[in-house]
Amino acid sequence: MRDFLANITTRLGVLKGMLPLSRAAAARDALAGVQLASMDIPQVLGYARIAGMPAVTGLYTVFLPLIAFAFFGASRHLVVAADSATATIFASRLSTMAPASSAEYAALAGMVALLTAALLFIARIFKLGFLADFLSRTVLVGFLAGVGVQVGIAMLGDMVGVPGHAARSVDQLALVVRESAQINLPTLVISALVVVSILVCKRFLPRVPVPLIAVVAGIAASDVYGFAAHGIAVLGPVAGGLPPLRMPSVTWQQMLDLLPVAASCFVMIVAQSAAASRVFAERYQETVDTNADLLGIAAANAAAAFSGAFVVNGSPTQTAMADRAGTRSQFAQVVFAVVVVVVLLFFSRYLQYLPHCVLASIVFTIAIGLINLQTLFSIRRESPGEFTLAVFTAAAVVLIGVEHGILVAVALSLLRHVRHSYRPHTMVLVPGEDGIWVPVAAAPGLQTAPGLIVYRFGADLFYANDHFFVDDTGGLIDHAPSAVRWFVIDASAITDLDYSAARSIGEFCETLKRSGIEVIFARVNQYLRSDMDRHGITPVVEARCIFSTLHEALHMAGVEQPGKHVKEAL
Repeated sequence: MRDFLANITTRLGVLKGMLPLSRAAAARDALAGVQLASMDIPQVLGYARIAGMPAVTGLYTVFLPLIAFAFFGASRHLVVAADSATATIFASRLSTMAPASSAEYAALAGMVALLTAALLFIARIFKLGFLADFLSRTVLVGFLAGVGVQVGIAMLGDMVGVPGHAARSVDQLALVVRESAQINLPTLVISALVVVSILVCKRFLPRVPVPLIAVVAGIAASDVYGFAAHGIAVLGPVAGGLPPLRMPSVTWQQMLDLLPVAASCFVMIVAQSAAASRVFAERYQETVDTNADLLGIAAANAAAAFSGAFVVNGSPTQTAMADRAGTRSQFAQVVFAVVVVVVLLFFSRYLQYLPHCVLASIVFTIAIGLINLQTLFSIRRESPGEFTLAVFTAAAVVLIGVEHGILVAVALSLLRHVRHSYRPHTMVLVPGEDGIWVPVAAAPGLQTAPGLIVYRFGADLFYANDHFFVDDTGGLIDHAPSAVRWFVIDASAITDLDYSAARSIGEFCETLKRSGIEVIFARVNQYLRSDMDRHGITPVVEARCIFSTLHEALHMAGVEQPGKHVKEAL
């Protein structure tokens, strides 16, 4: 029977994240799923708060969306549910279109989820899982840090009992400071107690579900002591029962306005989900199928859209929580969804007594967790330039908003890559102290030997860096200690040559030849040789001056027994 199910799932491409599953593994995952539910239910309630949605919709995100991903996804570990990053992205835009927690707001949130599902499905069709690679880890760390700061500031009002809310982080912080005289002392004390308890237990007792304990204790204390009568804000009536299934109803104009929001969520989902699934797949020596996961997350977001929830994401933090709980397949997430059904049917009415400050404090600790100081310090120590990019991204998120911050993050990731290609490392072989030629950074005045320069360009040649190539080599030749007769180009790092670069290189070679300088190409691979032939560079240089090894090129330049001079590190 087990082999039959495995054969069917292989053919249909479903349940990859669940099967094969033995009885022992099912029992283990069932227990882990219950433990995960105890830790994660308070968090998804907090994510609903971040999203500006009714608290119960947080529970909706861990019902049908969880089951949809378990059916269509491939990762055995990824937890697809509400997430602070995506919740912040769409809430920052929707808050300007409708009142938070209103029916119109919920419809807009559902449409964002549906549009995001459509984008993810398109990405699956065209196998665009590689897009995750365009958001560097450095910039992602900065982005999440910015989200953490923004969410933390957004929760301050509820944590101290100050009424009012501002859309921008700077305005919200100013509001709390300006209205500090209205701080509710009991609210502040409860918030401080919850935050300290969660952070301390996270450090020393990580398996204790402190957020769940805080929620249960807050509800009980609120009911017994009447928190609402003492000025402590509570959630109020919460709809119970299973989520209603319906299509989000918005206008065409609203749908068009929501497309950029869905695109931002799409980018974050692809980046975070791929990163999380890869990390845990590598930990357990499992294969990664990013494109199948895209289909699973698309199905999860479609389920969220039709069940009154909001955008769901493959959350790295919740996936880590699931791993700590002992989950090893998506069967644990199905059990998690069953626990949520029990809560929705029998316990949702008790949520009306939950104090806002308890929920805000839980979210605040989640926000703190997004600021990975250890990684930021590591980046600063290893690469100050990348640290600057991370900090700039975080500042952009806080100052201009999450929706634009994710675009800044993608742009910075791409610009950093382009910058490396635009001004790559270049080197020249020069005699070392022991007479052996060693590579050093190219600079005017360096020469390999009298009449000879061996030059290496560290990237593909294209329209943006061809002028740098010409200027760099021209400076070496013009400032050489003796007249250059042979100019050897080590092309080992060049695998591609576009039309614009080919024109520049061709003109460069013709100019040198008119000046009596022989240009020799060394370490030319088959791809570069094909481009040189196609763009007409081979006739200019002459085929006799193109070699697949550096030793052959040096031999043509008159270097006898080049192996005695050249250090193979180049």
